Amino acid sequence: MKLYIGVDLGTSAVKLLLMNEQGEIKNVVSKEYPLEFPQPGWSQQAPEDWRKAVMEGIPQLLQGFNGADVAGIGCGGQMHGLVILDDQDKVIRPAILWNDGRTAKQVDFLNNEIGKEKLSRLTANIAFAGFTAPKVLWVRENEPENFSRIAKIMLPKDYVNYILTGVHACDYSDASGMLLLDVEHKCWSREMLDICGISENQMPKLFESYQCIGTVKPEIAKALGIPENVKVAAGAGDNAAAAVGTGVVGEGGCNISLGTSGTVFISSEKFGVDNHNALHAFAHADGGYHLMGCMLSAASCNKWLMDEIYKTSDYAAEQADITDDKLGENHVYFLPYLMGERSPINDTNARGTFIGMSMDTTRSDLTQAVLEGVAFAIRDSVEVARSLGIEINTSKICGGGAKSPLWKKIIANVLNAQLQCLESEQGPGMGGAMLAMVACGEYGSVKEVCDKFVHVASTVEPDPQLVAKYEKRYQQFRQIYPACKALFAEFVKEC
Repeated sequence: MKLYIGVDLGTSAVKLLLMNEQGEIKNVVSKEYPLEFPQPGWSQQAPEDWRKAVMEGIPQLLQGFNGADVAGIGCGGQMHGLVILDDQDKVIRPAILWNDGRTAKQVDFLNNEIGKEKLSRLTANIAFAGFTAPKVLWVRENEPENFSRIAKIMLPKDYVNYILTGVHACDYSDASGMLLLDVEHKCWSREMLDICGISENQMPKLFESYQCIGTVKPEIAKALGIPENVKVAAGAGDNAAAAVGTGVVGEGGCNISLGTSGTVFISSEKFGVDNHNALHAFAHADGGYHLMGCMLSAASCNKWLMDEIYKTSDYAAEQADITDDKLGENHVYFLPYLMGERSPINDTNARGTFIGMSMDTTRSDLTQAVLEGVAFAIRDSVEVARSLGIEINTSKICGGGAKSPLWKKIIANVLNAQLQCLESEQGPGMGGAMLAMVACGEYGSVKEVCDKFVHVASTVEPDPQLVAKYEKRYQQFRQIYPACKALFAEFVKEC
């Protein structure tokens, strides 16, 4: 029996998954590590903590199993984080993470002085605070001594792969989120590197996600209790790895992730970008491309309402009064911008807003408004994709929020699309293990392994009458943000 290890390097923990060649999950281990917040809005982490968690976690994962059966390792991980190494491959400073907000000045420089049109031409994307290139500029401007010592620039999961193999590597999907990659042509953008004051020699070698970057170093293999010939796949950014785990590959696949944040992930065999860069245009782990809309607050909106406002942990009870006859009839609307918003409006000033309340508004009306507001915001990103001629009639759905039958019904009818729920949902870790199988030659392509292991358990169908009701509500929802945009900017200025 062959075993494959999937690594999900998250923001708060690494989740390790053990899968056999039949796609059966044999064990799961999670190891937490701390986050550092040295200033308000800053977020960083010690790469040493990732190394320690993986090195301790894999032997625990293999307890009760024969480590000699491990054939491959694949990693999916948090995107955009800046890891910088010196000429001895020592970490220079804590990694600046995806949710760090210190780069407002650098983002303005890239979008306004370099220009969004030029950025899109060079990288298929515009600058966001979370992306890697603004972080490189921040280090150059604020920590010149550290900047001068940089020998290699890496992403979080690639540092784990380096620990395992000694190889400086990056896959195209994760590299797409750096604002340093020419996504269309899958190579580093020399012009973007020049703008950031770095060279191609400082960047890792690029691979497809399913390619083998090397084998585990002898001393690492001994410490982990696995063979030296274990192959390590290049892996993928967390969203691309999760898409592999949900079978969203090839032309026209779609997945909606209803987690703390929310994503709409649309796979394609062809490169494409919308005119306003409302969606991220990235390479995909299957060798193709994908568009992705990322909203900063999704299931976290409902968690906020339940935990902070209602002071309850019984989420299901709060949804019990929202019966079918109330769907599409709510006159209360909610903008789900509790942390600002990325896709498709890219407005850090945007805020959460209830509108339309009256004396007869009930508690369940507010709950329903939050569920619907998130669904409407997801549709905003879907509509951008549809404007490019992409048909989205079916989508997979995953994440904590997808455990709510009511929320799935609302989303299916707001989008007028069938939602498919999966038999097994293990996120980026499962995708990483599946990529490792392809890297080891167990399967000939990412699509082949997805067809083998990803199965739909149930579907949620839209109802034509309810679709018509939600179409009217969505068109009203679309008017709220433009009406409030100037107010949001004014309010934030006063804070």
